Amino acid sequence: MSKIFKLSEDELEDLIPPGGGCIATDLITVDGEPVRYMFREDPHNETDSGWRFFSGTETDSYMEHPENFDVHDLNTLANYDRAIIPYLDMPVGTELERLEGTDTFFTVDEP
Repeated sequence: MSKIFKLSEDELEDLIPPGGGCIATDLITVDGEPVRYMFREDPHNETDSGWRFFSGTETDSYMEHPENFDVHDLNTLANYDRAIIPYLDMPVGTELERLEGTDTFFTVDEP
């Protein structure tokens, strides 16, 4: 079954310079939920930015199914949620959570 994304190709704008690929859940790209949690890990290859994006509403069961994720261009995710743009230059190891009701993200401190 093919996915129907919330934004069509012709709705995407060039918002950021090329930044590589990223992984996002369908709750963002298909259902249109905002990014509420994002982190950057070591890239898996030279075209991977290392960024991973989540709506924050994914259940454990949802996360167990790889079909609920896709690789996207980082610019594509910027089109889904422009609030992520100021944070995309942050280094590997960055973990951010959205301050509810705002476009501001804060660093998640490890316990």
